[in-house]
Amino acid sequence: MKAISYAQYGGPEVLEYGEVPDPRVGPDSVLVEVRAAAVNPVDWKCRDGHLDAILQPVFPVVPGWDVAGVVVRPGAAVTEFAAGDEVVGYVREDFLSRGTFAEYVAAPVRTLARKPRNLSFEEAAGLPLTGLTAYQVLVKALRVKRGETVLVHAAAGGVGSVAVQLGRHLGARVIGTASEGNHDYVRGLGGEPLRYGEGLAERVRGLAPEGVDAVFDTVGGETLKTSANLLAPGGRLVSITDGDVVGYGGLYCFVRPDAEDLLRLTELVEQEVVTVHVSETFPLERAADAHRRSQEGRTRGKIVVTVDREGRGA
Repeated sequence: MKAISYAQYGGPEVLEYGEVPDPRVGPDSVLVEVRAAAVNPVDWKCRDGHLDAILQPVFPVVPGWDVAGVVVRPGAAVTEFAAGDEVVGYVREDFLSRGTFAEYVAAPVRTLARKPRNLSFEEAAGLPLTGLTAYQVLVKALRVKRGETVLVHAAAGGVGSVAVQLGRHLGARVIGTASEGNHDYVRGLGGEPLRYGEGLAERVRGLAPEGVDAVFDTVGGETLKTSANLLAPGGRLVSITDGDVVGYGGLYCFVRPDAEDLLRLTELVEQEVVTVHVSETFPLERAADAHRRSQEGRTRGKIVVTVDREGRGA
């Protein structure tokens, strides 16, 4: 099959488009015909070798964890899905090798849910990692309650935009940091936008003089330190980027595949509680350009890689 792969760590230039062996389908997996796969910052961080300490690479590595596609063949033990089912998945394993930037992927059923009926494949591919991250942080780690005030950083990004929508659905007031050009977008999601950078603490205090009940940090560093000082008594702090959060009394969260959580997200999408914004798409063979665009760090919503199946066999 055709896929993107890299044989060593490095920049976008190490990504190559070409033939790789077809995936083998284990008893608890299904073979998925990939229609779209989203780009996440973790993809290029893995490619650069930043996660080498926790994720062993088996080169050549096919990158990508998010997928939307169609089941071709279920494994011997699979009863949850059948050929022809449209699915989405956060297909992460505990090593780097068999990713979603390919024509096909063998996806464990624990990573999959049925694709929301009201989303295109491109939009659906942008849901799993970002949606699961926002859901697991807000619902499970921060335990956000109705009437609370939540501060979400990078609120116009993939994770942040879903977090704003989920926070509002949970009945919270959501303050979101974003560049000024994205303020209308954040308002449209139901958040109250604030410019990040110098003077952030004062701007947050202007909206929440007594502090915020919960902070969802997606930036780390000085932003994390500032956020810790903005908590009201009993406030909670979670970071998905900076382990130093533990020193401030908070939690570090790394999103995990969870079929039940993903199913709940698809239900929220079909109820139009959560939407997915795709800012740009690239064909599979231009995945390196998609990585470069993601690394610029100015994306509103999601960047997605698509697989053109025209003229190819199933």
